[in-house]
Amino acid sequence: MEHADLELIQQINRLWRPVYPYLAKHIEEIYGRRDGKLLEIGPFAGVIFSFMKDGVGDAHAIASFPPGMSESYVKEARETGVVERLTIIDSDPSLGGIESNSVDLAAFRGAFFFPTIFEVDLAAVERVLRPSGVAFVGGGFGKYTPNSVLLELGKQSRELNVSIGKIEMTEQSLRKLLTDSGVVSKSKIINEGGLWVILTK
Repeated sequence: MEHADLELIQQINRLWRPVYPYLAKHIEEIYGRRDGKLLEIGPFAGVIFSFMKDGVGDAHAIASFPPGMSESYVKEARETGVVERLTIIDSDPSLGGIESNSVDLAAFRGAFFFPTIFEVDLAAVERVLRPSGVAFVGGGFGKYTPNSVLLELGKQSRELNVSIGKIEMTEQSLRKLLTDSGVVSKSKIINEGGLWVILTK
């Protein structure tokens, strides 16, 4: 991936910092636990820092891709004082380097909307979950983000997303993707605060 594209992704992640605490609240509500191993997946990570601040999870990691993104996560981990407690793994959409049955909660924002950057692998997400594990996969602001925050960053976020190739995803297309991935029986779609798949094992 070109350096310019990586910089745009990093801009989006910085822009979204005010959203992460609210999105974390939504995911934490679905998860329903405060312990466990937490993993954030992909280029649009950031909510993991809110989980750590909230004291949710016993261990925290980012499966970072595409190549070059991990440096920005290391930098943020240093800035927020969690570099000793956060594991950053150079990975890929198939979640190479992440053990099967090792994760209690996986969060994967932007999963379905950027096919020019990566192809989502839902079977890999299901693979890394422990029995009774939960994955929150999709895109959006979550149901708790206030309108004031959305108004502040919405326009710039849309422009940046389009510039890195964001596509629209319908619920119907998402259902087909779930079926093709072999995880439809373990998943449900929610469209509150975005378009998300809750994947369980």
